[in-house]
Amino acid sequence: MKTKTKNWFRLAFQLRGSVILAIYQRVIGFGIFSFIISILYYFKLPVSQPILGSIIPSIVLGLLLVFRTNTSYERFWEGRRLWGNLVNDARNMAWQIGAILNEVEPEDQAKRIAVMRLVTALIVACKLHLRSEPVSSELEELVSQSQYLQLKKIKKPPLQIVFWIADYLQQQYQRGNAVLHYGHVIFLQTTVKSLMESLGHCERILRTPLPLAYSIHLKQLLLIYCLLLPFQLVKDLGWGTGPFVSLISFTLLGIEEIGIEIENPFGSDTNDLPLDAICNTIKYDIGCYWTSKNIEMS
Repeated sequence: MKTKTKNWFRLAFQLRGSVILAIYQRVIGFGIFSFIISILYYFKLPVSQPILGSIIPSIVLGLLLVFRTNTSYERFWEGRRLWGNLVNDARNMAWQIGAILNEVEPEDQAKRIAVMRLVTALIVACKLHLRSEPVSSELEELVSQSQYLQLKKIKKPPLQIVFWIADYLQQQYQRGNAVLHYGHVIFLQTTVKSLMESLGHCERILRTPLPLAYSIHLKQLLLIYCLLLPFQLVKDLGWGTGPFVSLISFTLLGIEEIGIEIENPFGSDTNDLPLDAICNTIKYDIGCYWTSKNIEMS
């Protein structure tokens, strides 16, 4: 129990992964502005205007913030679900290629290993594509040198890798039922189709941001609310207006920033999906599968 309590406090004051670094300047700015209002009130200037609190009802602003964060979290969760589908389909593809295809000629095993590596490369290519990152050495170790050079020249490497996998399956099917049966081809093609659909849905999330008008309007309301708040509170709080307004602005701006952080779940920040870890898991799983197959055959 003590360990859990210690971890709770450690997490509460952790900067990495929080939105503090993204909003602290705005929070300090609102605090300084509120302190200036307190000084003006101290010198008997008519800055106390409680009626300003009714201009933007807090419940309206709260509902807008909740909608903002809920919309962003839905995108985050859908992205995680889609990547779960990619992982499952990649594993299924590995199992299908390893269990269904028969080896007739000596070089068949090497070709199967190569296409299994293409399945892993496809998942890595999806990650790089969604992050708008160029083809890297992470892909180079999974494909042949000629394939790597070709991937560097095209805009959508995942599609090219799918073409290579589909071409391999077509070649094996044309060799006859001794290698690959037609029913198995349909099974494998269905898995490839599912992989591409998941990637397409991820692209939809990536290319469809929250409407700009909504984002602008929410920021405008937050700005107006935080600027009017000290005029409403200075009469009751006096010199405590600055810290109190800073606390409220920290809360509201933090909620908005959380929505911004998780709106695109495919990046490489702390609050994004752990795509690197997912890709490493696929590499390990498929690598372990082929290691066990090689041991059985030897």
